Amino acid sequence: MSWEILISVLAFSPLLGSVLNALFGRYWKGLSGTIGTLLSFVSFAASVFAYLQFHPLERQDAQIVTLFNWVNVGNFKADLAYQIDQLSLFMALIITGIGSLIHLYSIGYMKGNPGIARFFSYLNLFVFCMLHLVLAENLVVLFFGWEGVGLCSYLLIGFDTHKENAAQASIKAFVTNRIADLAMIGGIALTYWLAGSVSFITISESLPQAKFLLNALPFVAICFFIGAMGKSAQFPFHVWLPDAMAGPTPVSALIHAATMVTAGLFLIARLNFIFILVPKVGFWIVCIGTFTAFFAATIGVYQNDIKKVLAYSTVSQLGYMFVAMGTGAYVAGLFHLLTHAFFKALLFLGSGSVIHGLSDEQDLRRMGGLKSQMKITWWTFLLGTLAIVGAPPFGGFFSKDLILEKAFYFHPVFFGMGIATAFLTTFYMFRLTFLAFTGKSRVSTHVHPHESPWTMTLPLVILALGAAFSGYLLVPESLGGGIDFLEKYFSPVFAKGLMYASQQKGPAEVHHLSHELELLLAGFSLGAILFGVGIYWFFFGKKEKLPLDESSYAGWRLLPANKYFIDEIFKNVLIGPISALSEFLSEVVEKRLIDRVLTGTGRFSGGVASLLRRIQTGTVVDYAFLIVLGTVLILSVFLWRGI
Repeated sequence: MSWEILISVLAFSPLLGSVLNALFGRYWKGLSGTIGTLLSFVSFAASVFAYLQFHPLERQDAQIVTLFNWVNVGNFKADLAYQIDQLSLFMALIITGIGSLIHLYSIGYMKGNPGIARFFSYLNLFVFCMLHLVLAENLVVLFFGWEGVGLCSYLLIGFDTHKENAAQASIKAFVTNRIADLAMIGGIALTYWLAGSVSFITISESLPQAKFLLNALPFVAICFFIGAMGKSAQFPFHVWLPDAMAGPTPVSALIHAATMVTAGLFLIARLNFIFILVPKVGFWIVCIGTFTAFFAATIGVYQNDIKKVLAYSTVSQLGYMFVAMGTGAYVAGLFHLLTHAFFKALLFLGSGSVIHGLSDEQDLRRMGGLKSQMKITWWTFLLGTLAIVGAPPFGGFFSKDLILEKAFYFHPVFFGMGIATAFLTTFYMFRLTFLAFTGKSRVSTHVHPHESPWTMTLPLVILALGAAFSGYLLVPESLGGGIDFLEKYFSPVFAKGLMYASQQKGPAEVHHLSHELELLLAGFSLGAILFGVGIYWFFFGKKEKLPLDESSYAGWRLLPANKYFIDEIFKNVLIGPISALSEFLSEVVEKRLIDRVLTGTGRFSGGVASLLRRIQTGTVVDYAFLIVLGTVLILSVFLWRGI
């Protein structure tokens, strides 16, 4: 099969599902989910076939697939082209694989919803846009997908149009990302101005020859990083992600696991040849990532909405990934992106199974004792919890500890913050799991908990297997592994950036800690997990007591319990003054000043016209008289001036 056909099937199958459901979904509501899911799986099959055809462990160069010339204005040219390499295939497999499972899950979750055709149309469109983002050969196609996933998040978060909170959350997500995207646009414009191209390969090849580009790289990197912060919900752009829980649970899983929040990390990885040359920007990426991880974890401890806890855990885990990207450990960041995709999709879909079984109840204070009625959900959710906290031998253990190792080498302070975050993660995740599934039942008497249908439980089982075993793709030698599949897999993608870095700053070194130190750091990580479980069980779990009521929060606890009042600060410091200025400009400047000036000018012109109109009588005698009068006046002026 030719690459053009293969990539067209991969990239456009979800779009076909979106269009079919949008046009004909009202006539086949029972088939909307099946069609959307089937075409998503077709895209996944094409991704697998592309992976096998590309031979990523052997091939060093990218496969460029150009469909047609898209934009051609003056010297600016951009093709609708795709760059097939190890990174784009890695992301495509995650997006289509986990996305297809979420589609299958949605068939059961959205059953009976009158808007199911619209839902699957949006869901397919989301996957289509994300695929164009990661498969893009140039910044223009990437930006098309970048803005597309922003649009789809707006549509899906606000899917329940009758809910006021959903409408507000969708607008919040859209506006927050548009602010960050201004910097993204600036980065694209600067890159084209300096490099003369928007193609990733051309930009990377122009770096050694363009000294002026190297001097401007910090500004370019900062612009792209701000754009990445918006999509991947790093402080202070994190505010949109928890509110995105207003959408249906499958949407939360898709956004948090396989699509939108990974876009920022992908952007940094794709532009690694820029970021690796600006270590000062990398330092700030590490700082913001570390702070975001710890900051979000402290808020997660005090959340009682099952989806809000998972939302803040996503923000926290993304912080870990940004730490890896900032240190230049791109493989470690992408490794955690992979394991996180499995266990976070599992946890969100597991929470959706709980919500489905409890007739849309999301409050942890009204759950408990569910493990006997929802056994599949319980065991898979528990495995997801063990994976996210980094318990061995599950996926999160290997990927999170690799990031902590890189953070330790960068500076021990960042390692310490990472360990503190791991402790908090363990605490709030076991709090969530035990409150929902163990202890006495606090479920309302009119609700009858039940296990979800197979379309929902089958994806849970598959994702649980991924969460359990994905970590074995990169096992350190200190733990008896030496399995470095991902290191070999990604080496062609990051080779050029490392080469340029060595040319600028001397020989590039690959730093490895001793096996003894690696084991010691892993011991600290494991100790944080055990300490988190112990603190929870000793103070709360054994007594079945937890600060469930917000009225019991006092003192410093009010800060994390109220999300550090960040939304209120934004409202009073930014939104309030801007709204007041807008109202002043509208009511005073526009209506009282501009409108009056324009209205007055019109009235003056009308008055002059009404006077002049009296001259136009339509009588020949009057016109003759005016001609004679005008002639006399002109001659009088000439005679008076002596001409």
